[in-house]
Amino acid sequence: MSSRTVLLLGGFILASLNLRPALAGVSPLLDEIMTDLGLTPAGGGAITTVMVVCLGVFGGLTPILARHAGLDRTLLAGLLLLTAGVLVRTVDGVPALYLGSALAGTAIAIMNVAMPGVVKQHFPHQIGAYTSVYVSGLVAGAAAASALMIPLERLTGHGWRGVSALVAVPAVAAALLWLPQALRRPALSGDRPRHFAAILRNPVTWWVTLFMGVQSLTFYIMLAWLPTIFQESGLPADQAGYLLSLTNLAQIAATLAVPVHAGRRASQVPHVTVATALTIVGYLGVLLAPTTLPWLWMIILGLGQGAAIALALLIIALRAPDPSSVTALSAVAQSCGYVLAAAGPLLIGVLRQSSGGWTVPLLAGLAFCLVQAVAGLFAARPHLAR
Repeated sequence: MSSRTVLLLGGFILASLNLRPALAGVSPLLDEIMTDLGLTPAGGGAITTVMVVCLGVFGGLTPILARHAGLDRTLLAGLLLLTAGVLVRTVDGVPALYLGSALAGTAIAIMNVAMPGVVKQHFPHQIGAYTSVYVSGLVAGAAAASALMIPLERLTGHGWRGVSALVAVPAVAAALLWLPQALRRPALSGDRPRHFAAILRNPVTWWVTLFMGVQSLTFYIMLAWLPTIFQESGLPADQAGYLLSLTNLAQIAATLAVPVHAGRRASQVPHVTVATALTIVGYLGVLLAPTTLPWLWMIILGLGQGAAIALALLIIALRAPDPSSVTALSAVAQSCGYVLAAAGPLLIGVLRQSSGGWTVPLLAGLAFCLVQAVAGLFAARPHLAR
């Protein structure tokens, strides 16, 4: 294997590890952040909501950046912006918290949209395998952030601000490793606006978008509130964080296997059906028996949600014929999808605040799972969005 290939793979993998820690690292620290800054449950949920809104609103920047600078330099720009956002939100005060979260969310939006195009550009004959690689990195980064925030806080003694700033370290490392790739002459796509127009007219685009959005919504509900649900059920904070990490680790198993298997088939309908069914079982376990075998519910939930996000990103890469079209479809699906998903954590916070418990919020989550199933069935059929 040549040094160029080693750098490409190393940078690709390390970049994927940075796609979720800035989001997942908030959840274990949420109670402390809310107490320190005097935030209500709705205000606490809004931290994640701000980031997810930015995932939606600013994902459309990626095709523009890629058209003028190339996908590789666009990915580097995302890593640098992520570093800045993570550091800004550790500054004292609520405005800095939300501003830094918005910058980090924008960076992740750019990277999210770029990654399927990077796969199509650099690994066109192994889309399933390399989708598996980067989605597994995405999930592994989230799992590490969920598991390590509380222990690192105790080890360093710096509080939630100091430990949150550590998320910038892997982002800087990824930027340095990806830099040689970004310095190469960019492969410009030559896209024209008609690519977007054609994609927007295709019904497949909107089923892919709805599936992307609703599976993200059901994921971010749990990402934002699962540790709080467990803590309010009587589990200690560190155990709640470990359980969230466990569900992320279970996602890795699904993300490693599902894209490789599903990518070899014309239709991904069976995979979408099983993924949604597992997610529903996980939600039911948290609703009905959160402290009874919680590790089992986390494994089931993780397998379902890991398979769902892997399938959503795989379908984006499979439903468009070339890197520029993949980037355009990715921008539409992820931008609109994440705008939809952004409502999840905030809605759950509001329902928790108004109902006084977790039954109503989790029933709402189950209703969204049913919508996910319907959208997935249409998105997973073998039709191209051109």
